[in-house]
Amino acid sequence: MRRVRPGAASRGALTSVAAGDTYEEPKGLPRLWHVTLSVSGKKVPLPELRRALEQLAHDHPFLLTSRYATDHAEIRYWEEARDLHDAAAVALRLWGEHRQSAGLPPWEIVGLEVIDRETYHHRIAAGYGPAPATPVGVHPF
Repeated sequence: MRRVRPGAASRGALTSVAAGDTYEEPKGLPRLWHVTLSVSGKKVPLPELRRALEQLAHDHPFLLTSRYATDHAEIRYWEEARDLHDAAAVALRLWGEHRQSAGLPPWEIVGLEVIDRETYHHRIAAGYGPAPATPVGVHPF
Protein backbone atom coordinates (compact mmCIF):
# COMPACT_ATOMS: atom_id res chain seq x y z
CA MET A 1 0.00 0.00 0.00
CA ARG A 2 1.22 3.49 -0.75
CA ARG A 3 0.89 5.73 2.28
CA VAL A 4 0.42 9.50 2.14
CA ARG A 5 -0.19 12.19 4.67
CA PRO A 6 -3.87 13.03 5.42
CA GLY A 7 -5.19 15.42 2.81
CA ALA A 8 -2.59 14.46 0.22
CA ALA A 9 -4.93 11.88 -1.33
CA SER A 10 -7.17 14.68 -2.57
CA ARG A 11 -4.33 16.06 -4.72
CA GLY A 12 -4.65 14.16 -7.95
CA ALA A 13 -5.85 14.56 -11.49
CA LEU A 14 -8.35 17.34 -12.02
CA THR A 15 -11.81 16.34 -13.14
CA SER A 16 -14.14 18.66 -15.08
CA VAL A 17 -17.83 18.83 -14.29
CA ALA A 18 -20.20 20.41 -16.77
CA ALA A 19 -22.57 23.08 -15.48
CA GLY A 20 -25.54 21.48 -13.78
CA ASP A 21 -23.84 18.12 -13.37
CA THR A 22 -22.88 16.72 -9.99
CA TYR A 23 -19.43 15.45 -9.21
CA GLU A 24 -19.05 11.81 -8.20
CA GLU A 25 -15.84 10.55 -6.63
CA PRO A 26 -14.13 8.12 -9.05
CA LYS A 27 -14.41 4.51 -7.89
CA GLY A 28 -11.34 2.51 -6.90
CA LEU A 29 -9.18 5.45 -5.79
CA PRO A 30 -7.46 5.21 -2.42
CA ARG A 31 -9.22 6.74 0.58
CA LEU A 32 -8.00 7.61 4.05
CA TRP A 33 -8.96 5.33 6.95
CA HIS A 34 -8.41 5.99 10.64
CA VAL A 35 -6.98 2.86 12.27
CA THR A 36 -6.88 2.01 15.96
CA LEU A 37 -4.91 -1.16 16.72
CA SER A 38 -4.96 -2.60 20.26
CA VAL A 39 -2.40 -5.18 21.40
CA SER A 40 -1.73 -6.90 24.71
CA GLY A 41 0.32 -9.62 26.35
CA LYS A 42 2.74 -10.37 29.16
CA LYS A 43 4.14 -7.41 31.07
CA VAL A 44 7.31 -5.81 29.74
CA PRO A 45 9.48 -3.02 31.20
CA LEU A 46 8.09 0.40 30.27
CA PRO A 47 11.41 1.85 29.00
CA GLU A 48 11.80 -1.10 26.60
CA LEU A 49 8.24 -0.76 25.36
CA ARG A 50 8.54 3.00 24.88
CA ARG A 51 11.75 2.57 22.89
CA ALA A 52 10.08 -0.10 20.70
CA LEU A 53 7.02 2.07 20.05
CA GLU A 54 9.23 5.03 19.21
CA GLN A 55 11.10 2.83 16.73
CA LEU A 56 7.78 1.69 15.26
CA ALA A 57 6.82 5.35 14.82
CA HIS A 58 10.14 5.93 13.06
CA ASP A 59 9.64 2.85 10.82
CA HIS A 60 6.00 3.74 10.13
CA PRO A 61 6.08 7.53 9.72
CA PHE A 62 2.30 7.91 9.49
CA LEU A 63 1.79 6.66 13.03
CA LEU A 64 -0.07 9.43 14.86
CA THR A 65 0.01 8.30 18.44
CA SER A 66 0.70 5.32 20.66
CA ARG A 67 -0.46 4.89 24.23
CA TYR A 68 1.02 2.14 26.33
CA ALA A 69 1.17 0.37 29.68
CA THR A 70 3.28 -2.60 30.79
CA ASP A 71 0.82 -5.14 29.33
CA HIS A 72 -1.06 -3.37 26.52
CA ALA A 73 -0.82 -0.62 23.91
CA GLU A 74 -3.00 1.26 21.45
CA ILE A 75 -1.69 2.56 18.14
CA ARG A 76 -3.59 5.07 16.01
CA TYR A 77 -2.75 6.27 12.53
CA TRP A 78 -4.14 7.09 9.09
CA GLU A 79 -3.87 4.53 6.30
CA GLU A 80 -4.44 5.14 2.62
CA ALA A 81 -6.21 2.18 1.01
CA ARG A 82 -8.72 1.40 -1.70
CA ASP A 83 -11.28 0.04 0.76
CA LEU A 84 -11.78 -1.03 4.36
CA HIS A 85 -10.61 -4.58 3.64
CA ASP A 86 -7.23 -3.36 2.38
CA ALA A 87 -6.80 -0.93 5.30
CA ALA A 88 -7.65 -3.67 7.82
CA ALA A 89 -5.28 -6.15 6.17
CA VAL A 90 -2.39 -3.68 6.42
CA ALA A 91 -3.27 -2.91 10.04
CA LEU A 92 -3.38 -6.59 10.99
CA ARG A 93 0.13 -7.05 9.56
CA LEU A 94 1.64 -3.93 11.17
CA TRP A 95 2.59 -5.39 14.57
CA GLY A 96 4.01 -8.65 13.20
CA GLU A 97 5.92 -7.09 10.33
CA HIS A 98 7.64 -4.56 12.59
CA ARG A 99 8.09 -6.82 15.61
CA GLN A 100 11.71 -7.72 14.86
CA SER A 101 12.88 -4.39 13.42
CA ALA A 102 11.32 -2.29 16.21
CA GLY A 103 11.85 -4.79 19.03
CA LEU A 104 8.13 -4.98 19.83
CA PRO A 105 6.96 -7.50 22.45
CA PRO A 106 5.33 -10.75 21.25
CA TRP A 107 1.84 -9.47 22.03
CA GLU A 108 -1.31 -10.39 20.20
CA ILE A 109 -3.71 -8.06 18.45
CA VAL A 110 -6.84 -7.86 20.61
CA GLY A 111 -8.72 -5.08 18.85
CA LEU A 112 -8.96 -3.31 15.53
CA GLU A 113 -11.14 -0.42 14.43
CA VAL A 114 -10.98 0.97 10.91
CA ILE A 115 -13.27 3.87 10.05
CA ASP A 116 -13.37 6.19 7.10
CA ARG A 117 -12.33 9.82 7.37
CA GLU A 118 -15.89 11.15 7.27
CA THR A 119 -17.01 8.88 10.13
CA TYR A 120 -13.96 9.87 12.20
CA HIS A 121 -14.73 13.57 11.76
CA HIS A 122 -18.45 13.06 12.52
CA ARG A 123 -17.55 11.33 15.78
CA ILE A 124 -15.16 14.07 16.82
CA ALA A 125 -17.67 16.80 15.95
CA ALA A 126 -20.39 15.01 17.95
CA GLY A 127 -18.08 14.75 20.96
CA TYR A 128 -17.74 10.98 21.07
CA GLY A 129 -15.48 8.34 19.66
CA PRO A 130 -11.72 8.46 20.02
CA ALA A 131 -10.35 11.80 21.09
CA PRO A 132 -8.35 13.56 18.40
CA ALA A 133 -4.90 12.03 18.16
CA THR A 134 -3.08 14.80 20.00
CA PRO A 135 -0.49 15.11 21.17
CA VAL A 136 1.17 13.12 18.45
CA GLY A 137 3.78 10.67 19.69
CA VAL A 138 4.29 7.86 22.18
CA HIS A 139 2.68 8.35 25.60
CA PRO A 140 1.78 6.24 28.66
CA PHE A 141 -1.92 5.62 29.37
